[in-house]
Formats: sequence, C-alpha cells, structure tokens
Amino acid sequence: MQNPFDDTYFMKQALKEAQLAFDKNEIPVGAVIVCQNQIIARAHNLTQTLTDVTAHAEMQVFTSAASYLGSKYLKNCVLYVTLEPCCMCAGASFWTQIGKIVYGASDENRGFLKHKIPLHPKTEVVSGILKTDCSALLWQFFEKQRKLKS
Repeated sequence: MQNPFDDTYFMKQALKEAQLAFDKNEIPVGAVIVCQNQIIARAHNLTQTLTDVTAHAEMQVFTSAASYLGSKYLKNCVLYVTLEPCCMCAGASFWTQIGKIVYGASDENRGFLKHKIPLHPKTEVVSGILKTDCSALLWQFFEKQRKLKS
C-alpha cells in the first residue's frame, strides 16, 4: 500500500502556503517542515508584509520548527518548499542540519545550485516535485505584477 504522506502530499501543503502568500501579494513561495510524517511548521513569504528581506518562507518555517522542537537542529526533518532555496535560505538550512530538502520549481537566477552554496553534508535533496504547479503559481504572480505596472 502506498504511503499517503509522500513527497507529493507534503508539497501540496507547501503549495497551500504559497497560495496564501499570493493572496497577500507576496511572491508565492510556501514551505512546510515535516518530522515523522507530521507537519510541525508552515510558512510562506512575508517580505512585503514584514518589510524584511530575510522573511522568506524557509526562514520563517525554520524558526517555527525549531521553536516547536525546542532545538535549533532539524536533523530528522524534511523541508518542503515550492521554490529552490536561495543562497540565504540554503545557508540557514546548513546551520539547521536539516535531513532533507524537497523543492518544486528550480530558480536558475537565485537558487543555491547556480551559486554553488553548500548544504550540510548529510542533507539529501530532491527536486521537481509538483514542479509544474509550483512554477505556474510563480508565473501567474509575476504576470499579474507586470499587468499592474503597465
């Protein structure tokens, strides 16, 4: 029997967070952290709302998960995020020692892979989960922004 709590299931939860960001006119990136098949933290971009360039979904969810666990280390956790983490978020993930990162859409301009930012040596990475859905929400957001400016 297939595990109902697989990467696709949890990425759909991250997409729900991304939709919340979209609805707030934030860049639609959402994230959840899972520990033992349970979501322990949820977040989305809040850079506009908080007027804080560091308020990325990943940064918000790391703080929430660490608070929930009472530990700054997230070794037995999985980060699901709709967009490939940027340099800042990849660096933060290094310090959390997160066990696994699963992301949807790639970020060819600002993603950690392009900039060769190292993750913790024990962090596993899976990419492309619900890539089309994650990318579509981002494209929809930026198309809306272009229309507002014209």
